[in-house]
Amino acid sequence: MFARLPLYLRLVRMDKPIGSLLLLWPTLNALWIASHGRPPLSLLVIFALGTVLMRSAGCAINDYADRDFDRHVKRTADRPLTSGKIHAWEAVALALGLALLSFLLILPLNELTKMLSVAALFVAGSYPFTKRFLAIPQAWLGVAFGFGIPMAFAAVQNQVPLLAWVMLLANVFWAVAYDTEYAMVDRDDDIKLGIRTSALTFGRFDVLAVMLCYAATLGIYAGIGVYLAFGALYWLGWAAALGCAAWHYKLIYRRERMACFAAFRHNNWLGGVLFAGIAAHYAASF
Repeated sequence: MFARLPLYLRLVRMDKPIGSLLLLWPTLNALWIASHGRPPLSLLVIFALGTVLMRSAGCAINDYADRDFDRHVKRTADRPLTSGKIHAWEAVALALGLALLSFLLILPLNELTKMLSVAALFVAGSYPFTKRFLAIPQAWLGVAFGFGIPMAFAAVQNQVPLLAWVMLLANVFWAVAYDTEYAMVDRDDDIKLGIRTSALTFGRFDVLAVMLCYAATLGIYAGIGVYLAFGALYWLGWAAALGCAAWHYKLIYRRERMACFAAFRHNNWLGGVLFAGIAAHYAASF
C-alpha cells in the first residue's frame, strides 16, 4: 500500500496543484463576498480541504474514464492508470474514498449545503464522460469547478442568492477559456481519437473564443464590482486580471503547444489577483 502511495499521489495530481487552485479561487471569492470579508475560519478550512479532495477525486475518475484514450496521447501516456502501473478498480476506489472524506467535512454544515454537495458530486463525476457527446465539455467543467460558489453562499447565508449563480456563470466562461487553452495542446491527438473539445469545436476561431470568454468573465466581475460598490483596491485586482488575460492572448495567438500550456497554467495568477482585489477591498473596509 505505502509502496504504491507515490502512484496514487500522481493519479490525483498532487504533484500538479494548479487544478486545485483553479477550484479554490472562485470558492474563496464566494466565501469573502457571502460573509462580507469575514468568513469563519472553520469554513475556510472545510472548503479548502474539500476543494483539494474533490479535485483529487475528479482526477481519479477522469483518468478512469479516459484510460483507453490517454495511452494514445503523448502528454498523458505515462499516467499511472493508463500505463498499467495501477488497476482501474484502484482509481475508482480512491475516487470514492476521497469523495466520502469530502462529504464528511461538510457534515457540521447546514442542510442546504449538504444538498448542494450531492449535486456537486454528480457534476464532478459526470464531467469526464461529457467529452463523448458535448461539443464544449469545458462548460460542464466550469460548473463542476465552480460549484463551491453556491455551496459557499449556502454555508454562510443558508441561501443561494442570484449573485451566486451569476458568479457561477462567470466561472463557466473562465473555465471554457483556460481549458480551451489546455485543449489546444492536445488538438492533434484529440482529432485522431475523436474526442470532443472546445478547441476542436471553435476551430480556427479558438483564440477569439478564448478571449471572448475572458471578456465575459471579467465583464461579469465588473458588474459585480459595480453592484457591490467595490472600491479602488478591487479594481486594481480586476485590472491585474485583465492584464493576465491580455498576456494570454500573446501566448496563444500562434497556437504553439507549450505556449498554450503556459497560458493555461498562468490562469492561477488571473484567479489569484482577482481574489486579492476582493479580499483587499473588504480588509480596507474594516
